[in-house]
Amino acid sequence: MLLHALFFNASQIFAEYENTNGKPIEKSFKDLLEWSTNDVDTKIDFIELSDDWKDLNLEADDNYAIWIGHSTFLIKKNGYTILTDPVFSERASPFKNIGPKRLIPPAISIGSLPNIDFVTVSHNHYDHLDTASLKEIFTNNPNAIFLVPAGDKRLLQRKGIKNIFEYEWWDGYKVNNLEITFTPVQHWSKRGLFDRNKSLWGGWFFKFEDYSIFHAGDTGYSNDFKETRSRLGSPKYAFIPIGAYDPEWFMAESHVNPEDAVQIMLDLGAENSFGMHWATFKLTDEDTLEPKERLDRAISNINMDNFIAPSPGSVINLD
Repeated sequence: MLLHALFFNASQIFAEYENTNGKPIEKSFKDLLEWSTNDVDTKIDFIELSDDWKDLNLEADDNYAIWIGHSTFLIKKNGYTILTDPVFSERASPFKNIGPKRLIPPAISIGSLPNIDFVTVSHNHYDHLDTASLKEIFTNNPNAIFLVPAGDKRLLQRKGIKNIFEYEWWDGYKVNNLEITFTPVQHWSKRGLFDRNKSLWGGWFFKFEDYSIFHAGDTGYSNDFKETRSRLGSPKYAFIPIGAYDPEWFMAESHVNPEDAVQIMLDLGAENSFGMHWATFKLTDEDTLEPKERLDRAISNINMDNFIAPSPGSVINLD
């Protein structure tokens, strides 16, 4: 917890990028110390992985999505194979022996993935941009296209990765019947001591001929999702974070809770939504299973059933 917390503060410098509301997400050292020394007894549970994905031919089958863990989804749609925020390493950390460790293994190993056409990265935090995983994916898929936020291209280039394109908000990549757009969310970036907000952060909106899919990356609640709907339309499917929010007085600006996630779904006008960013790493103080429990209650309270937290490895049929 302390290692993850340190990335919120150490050595503040001038921020090149900011959120659409113009407000930086910065916590004082006092706030950081209060959170990191708070004695919270978090209940750790281990969610079960599903083997349903093994019933698919990942290469030949089409129109499916699989939550691999955290913010990593394998999406196959209209012949395109997309991998979001691929993190397959044991720790979300720059170090091998310290930092947040996986509670569950990836539902699909990196060696079992099909051929990948596109890799998207939402921002440069270690639980979303894992250079070891990206390097291995490139080695296995030398023709894959890597789409990253502005400022992060050099991180991948240093690992020998090619075919990298970096984008500001509302820009993106077009190919035939697919348009991929980088969209604003409320968050921040940092990997070291002196690079806070020197690269951008965001979500990815995949617009196909028949419908769209949205991956929110990592975000606090903001009006960005209403603007995304206004500019790009409503997605049929949305992948939205539901975890890493406690204590909310510290985390709310940059991490939504399950109730906020439901509001994001409503702002987007998404037909179906799926929770991510929970139960893979212990990053914050909530109990492991609490995000799903709160999500289920929030959906029940508005008499809807179109937002679920799938099991890792289960198959989402993209009709």
